[in-house]
Amino acid sequence: MADNNSSDALSVAVLGTGIMGAAMARNLARAGLDVRAWNRTRARAEPLAADGVRVAGTPAEAVDGAEVVLTMLLDGDAVLDAIRQAADALPAGALWLQTSTVGVESLPSLARFADEHRLRFVDAPVLGTKAPAEKGDLTILAAGPQDVRERAERVFGIVGSRTQWIGEDAGSGTASRLKLVVNNWVLTVINGTGESLALAEALGVDPRAFLDAVAGGALDLPYLRLKSELILSGDYPPSFTVSAARKDARLITEAARDAGVRMDLAEAAGERFRRAEEQGHGEKDGAAAYFASFGG
Repeated sequence: MADNNSSDALSVAVLGTGIMGAAMARNLARAGLDVRAWNRTRARAEPLAADGVRVAGTPAEAVDGAEVVLTMLLDGDAVLDAIRQAADALPAGALWLQTSTVGVESLPSLARFADEHRLRFVDAPVLGTKAPAEKGDLTILAAGPQDVRERAERVFGIVGSRTQWIGEDAGSGTASRLKLVVNNWVLTVINGTGESLALAEALGVDPRAFLDAVAGGALDLPYLRLKSELILSGDYPPSFTVSAARKDARLITEAARDAGVRMDLAEAAGERFRRAEEQGHGEKDGAAAYFASFGG
């Protein structure tokens, strides 16, 4: 592994060290990059110091002198707030890799900020949750100009196993639109799993009999197995929380409405996540939407 203090080590600022951002920052530091990180709640970033990450007190402190800025925050508002706080310290020409799920409406503001501050902007939402992030096995959906891709891949190749470039205009929303389509499928599977297991319980059917019935066939899939095991164990360590899933359901339905498409399942998914959140499950894994099938 390269020396983090080497003069030729790529300098990366990670803004946002939640479930995903912390794993990404840790992998970048372990690969020998010069990594500094900021999180709104500093205590959540402090453990990264053990992996060689320099923990900053402000976004401006984190990005000062950085060649690459990577944002991994809850939504577009949080991303814009953090990058605005960093504005005075952002080096002109720095590469901004925006990896959060921000939807469609936020992108013009982010792209405009990048232009105003002479940043090279790549819209790059990622596919994957906690375990793939920790393994550096994310899929990156990226849109950005050809001349920054080699530099971007120095980061993407560490935090992910595959990058899908789908356009050169980051501000067009091509990558973020694809992320919404993928997440719509993710939310469909999460809720379909929870409702099926809830129905099994209500009808007196052993839920494992359901899983055995579809095993190995066209109706089986790894994500069904993963979320089913969380529900059956009664343990919901977060990899993609109920609250984050509710936010994504909102982004999906808003984008669909603007495009003139009805999304009945996505709207129902959002309602299930809302009920689970009201029941106190917001910070649990999204599989805890299972509880929305019970009670008021």
